[in-house]
Amino acid sequence: MKEELIIAGFGGQGVLSTGKILAYSGVMQDYEVSWLPSYGPEMRGGTANVTVIISDKPISSPTLQTFDTAIILNQQSMDKFESQVKPGGVLIYDTNGITRHPQRKDIKIYVIDATEEAAKRGNSRIFNTLILGGYLKVRPIVTLENVYKGLKKSLPERAWKSLPMNEEAIRIGMDIIKEIQ
Repeated sequence: MKEELIIAGFGGQGVLSTGKILAYSGVMQDYEVSWLPSYGPEMRGGTANVTVIISDKPISSPTLQTFDTAIILNQQSMDKFESQVKPGGVLIYDTNGITRHPQRKDIKIYVIDATEEAAKRGNSRIFNTLILGGYLKVRPIVTLENVYKGLKKSLPERAWKSLPMNEEAIRIGMDIIKEIQ
């Protein structure tokens, strides 16, 4: 088993932390893991992406040119990374701010309205765990038990009070993702 994933969007959307939660989850499941962040100099609003590799065999390089799965959270990322999903791969995207929807016919495409769901619940901080839940529904590469352990490991102790809210958001994300192609 090997999953090569990119999560891409704006800084402040939880892109890097979502990747970190997945990486920790893979470690908790005894997989080999690579987590490689990339971001602009801005604190929020700049571009950010992270590649995560989770494998049951050693990982030769953390650098990727193509991906099994792409999670796209803004238009710039759609423009850049849609073409880099491997044929037969998966593209998941949040519709907020997307003006050109994916066009590929050789991949599976899923939509998750995480921005809308987070706003409906009055809590923008659950955006990334909604996205994570949607991803895990489509690509259950790690168990939920290990994801919850990874979530706790990735949060500072002062934020542990938000664990139940984030665990619920993961479950909601699993419910609201929809395949469109």
